[in-house]
Amino acid sequence: MKILVINGPNLNFLGIREKSVYGTENYQYLLDMIAKKAEETGNDITVFQSNHEGAIIDRLQEAYFDGTEGIVINPGAFTHYSYAIRDALASITVPKVEIHISDITKREEFRKISVTAPVCDKQIYGQGLQGYLQAINFIVE
Repeated sequence: MKILVINGPNLNFLGIREKSVYGTENYQYLLDMIAKKAEETGNDITVFQSNHEGAIIDRLQEAYFDGTEGIVINPGAFTHYSYAIRDALASITVPKVEIHISDITKREEFRKISVTAPVCDKQIYGQGLQGYLQAINFIVE
């Protein structure tokens, strides 16, 4: 199965930013964890990260044409206001899971609102980096 994992703004700063919220493991640790999951399950998992809204939209649109069969997305702060990413996600009919490392329901008020979750099949939050593996499992199943 061909799965795309998209990480939005500041995810590349894992292990650097707000360690009490996002943990101490760095971005390479996350990439290695996902690569190991791909190897264990025999799935083709590609990871894309960008701090730019347009680049994320371009990659989502590319997924429509490249045979992607499932999408895991952590839109970062774009979760709360990017109707453009929401619309790009809505255009793709493969299974989609929105993921957040922290528990967004127990943080600032603005983080409790997701404009992207309604066009995804599932939302996972508060599970740390393990949430990515849960999202991949959901798509594979």
